[in-house]
Amino acid sequence: MLKINEQRGATGVIIAIVIIAVAIVIFFSARSAAQPGELDGFAQCLKDKGVTFYGAFWCQHCQNQKKMFGRSQRLLPYVECSTANGQGMLPVCREAGITGYPTWVFPDETRESGEVPLETLAERSGCPLPADSTSGTANPVNYSASSTASSTRP
Repeated sequence: MLKINEQRGATGVIIAIVIIAVAIVIFFSARSAAQPGELDGFAQCLKDKGVTFYGAFWCQHCQNQKKMFGRSQRLLPYVECSTANGQGMLPVCREAGITGYPTWVFPDETRESGEVPLETLAERSGCPLPADSTSGTANPVNYSASSTASSTRP
């Protein structure tokens, strides 16, 4: 009888250690996510100036564009264009005349398509890019929005 209680005690200690470890990981993950991103001011400025970023969840170039902003991507003026099944375009994007992803639309209705370097976004929007930010250079590749209707997507 004594051995059973000792085993239960050891199991309880192990479970407690695992719970504490998980709680610590969750705490530090949440704390890190709450930290401001390096480009928060830049992303907020883009939004405030009326710049809009149109993309699709399945578009790798859209994902690359978001990654350029790191944690600050949560502040981007992003509009999702794809239907949930990835096979069509939402009306808001069709009405905006979006034909490929990613597409940046500026207040003067001019556009930049493909992965746009941060420096170009800064120039086109008038938003200052932090001097210590990493360069957002990428290939200006653009996938046509018409590919959303095909069975094979990039």
